[in-house]
Amino acid sequence: MEFTKIDLNTWTRSEVFNHFIDQKTTYSMTHNISIDKALKFAKTNNYKFYPLFIYSVLKVVNSNYLYRMGFNDQGELGYWDSIVPFYSIFDNKTELFSNIDTQDTYTFAEFHRDYLDDIQKYQGTGKMFPKQPVPENVVNISMIPWASFTSFNLNINNNDNYLAPIVTAGKFEKHADGIKLPVTFQIHHAVCDGYQTAQFFNKLETIMDHPDEL
Repeated sequence: MEFTKIDLNTWTRSEVFNHFIDQKTTYSMTHNISIDKALKFAKTNNYKFYPLFIYSVLKVVNSNYLYRMGFNDQGELGYWDSIVPFYSIFDNKTELFSNIDTQDTYTFAEFHRDYLDDIQKYQGTGKMFPKQPVPENVVNISMIPWASFTSFNLNINNNDNYLAPIVTAGKFEKHADGIKLPVTFQIHHAVCDGYQTAQFFNKLETIMDHPDEL
């Protein structure tokens, strides 16, 4: 895990970054992602859909350094060389959730195997963060499979400089043009604009249209 520092005196995005950091501007956008091929791939290969979604998001986030930005423990601005998925899991008995990470792997098949191992080990512990230590370089991912939505927003009131993306999916639904999954991408405006957000959704849909390449 490497962290590359950014020099605000030379960074091309410095003016935009400083403006929105001072303004404390964050935003979220929700888009319906086509998942027909991803669902078929998961069913055919006996995979669970949630880890397929997590792994697809991970590939998109690792494709652009702007999705991997943050402040290190010295308060320095920069970006991680790679990101780890930090995702929510639900315990039906207690109706409580936990957050755990599963390290990236070369293939989805390997990630799916490690995901199942982590679920078996940490689900139902009653702890919010049962797997320790929590990595610094994370993307937050969760799914609310009980309800679909057209928008979703989280408010982080104790950290104005939280730059990591937060990705939330809902219940997928059948539409005239296929099965759609509502996905919300939430980010600090200091590091991402509308263009990068649109690119996130476009890349995610492309990956989920070709799951066999994972």
